[in-house]
Amino acid sequence: MLFTIDLPPGQYRNGTELQSAGRWRDANLVRFHDGTIRPVGGWAAWSSASISGVPRGSHIWRSNNGLEYVATGTHDGLFVYTTPGTIGTLTPAGLTAGSESAATVSGFGSGTFGSGLFGNIIAGVDSEATVWHLDNWGENLIACNAADGKIYEWTPPTIAALSAITNAPTDCLGALVTEERILFALGASGNPRLVAWSDQEDNTTWTASATNQAGDFELQTNGQIMQGIRAEGSVLILTDTDAHTASYVGPNDVYSFARVGSACGAISRASAVTVDRGTFWMGDQDFFVYNGQVETIPCDVADFVFGDINRQQKTKIWGYANQDWSEIWWFYPSNSSNEVDRYVIYNHSENHWATGSLCRTTGAHSTRYGGPIWFDESGDGYLHESGTLHGSDTPYAESGPLISNDGDNVISLNHLYPDEKTQGDATVSFKTRFYPNGEEREYGPYTLSAPTSVRFSGRQFRIRVTDNTDGDWRVGVMRLPMQVRGRR
Repeated sequence: MLFTIDLPPGQYRNGTELQSAGRWRDANLVRFHDGTIRPVGGWAAWSSASISGVPRGSHIWRSNNGLEYVATGTHDGLFVYTTPGTIGTLTPAGLTAGSESAATVSGFGSGTFGSGLFGNIIAGVDSEATVWHLDNWGENLIACNAADGKIYEWTPPTIAALSAITNAPTDCLGALVTEERILFALGASGNPRLVAWSDQEDNTTWTASATNQAGDFELQTNGQIMQGIRAEGSVLILTDTDAHTASYVGPNDVYSFARVGSACGAISRASAVTVDRGTFWMGDQDFFVYNGQVETIPCDVADFVFGDINRQQKTKIWGYANQDWSEIWWFYPSNSSNEVDRYVIYNHSENHWATGSLCRTTGAHSTRYGGPIWFDESGDGYLHESGTLHGSDTPYAESGPLISNDGDNVISLNHLYPDEKTQGDATVSFKTRFYPNGEEREYGPYTLSAPTSVRFSGRQFRIRVTDNTDGDWRVGVMRLPMQVRGRR
């Protein structure tokens, strides 16, 4: 009799360990694709140029002459790379420095009425980590962060300080450029619900008149604007409570606004990303997609992810679309860290999830270098999906409990028939129990061969697949000859 290990793709990490029986439960730096497990692409150092602060907010674009620029901002500066080793400072004069991390405040008024026990001091988030919103107006860079509030522009190629855009609103929460070449100011003029926009093709004209398309609109929401992003046919504006669209209708109204979702607010100012299938973002307790309407995405790892977030530092969360693999990555700080150190992946094509650990604080896709460039908390840049090396980290995947058909008899296994691309690139180990809360014993690791000799027994066991050679391995279905004994 053969025990076949053919688990569905993706992880399941909701509820108890036993509830993940027959599924992959834990993983790091692996992806599930076309019925196999494989390591995510490796990374190589891209730049170690010195910048001040932790990068939060990146943008990659090309100038009119084809040169690719990589811009990234910190709480007190903005920088641009023309090559991995060449960095220029664009920090504008008089920039109001923000916060590298969120700060907390405690005392009267810092919490909601009735929250917590009487006599306890309530702590709330006083200031958020500063995140830049970056976009391009033609070949020019547009930049804004909520701590400073001004909207800036830089014209390449001369490295010089950004200039505040003439007549643009101040005290803004963010900015973006629409498909119609109109500049949006989000949370303009200190109003967290106000969307103001410039004239078409002229980002210095902001006062509405009969001869231009400038204007503004105050969203009917009890939240504050978190992020605006280009979506198919419109601009999607996310607050911390709901979602709105701005659709271009031309003169005289210019934009038509509609609320398209409630109780679907964004968790941070950089959590939303757009791909062909829609716009995806992370909320406080759920993941959402907008593709003509807002829908909650069922998540097989929601308990683990949302129970693991350091809520005081949630403003550092950011999202990235890895289009080559149909994946959305969200990076977040775990409960044990004040800095981004974990991620969760949603494969929107195959509809499954994966989690892992990695410190990357911002990033964007580079066509010149052929992959994402992500930055860590030290300001070092890495080219990802490049090669098979993962620094000091080791890719692995571990299942939940695997149980025989009746779940009561003891099973003994002594051989493994692997389905592997290159045998020896990965190892397997097993963890067995005779009872769900009983002592767990570990066997292995075993280097895979055809067949692989193993020897263990139990009522349930877990399998762990681990990278062995920094190779580009694949592991598919595994089969183990099984002997069944009576109750123990």
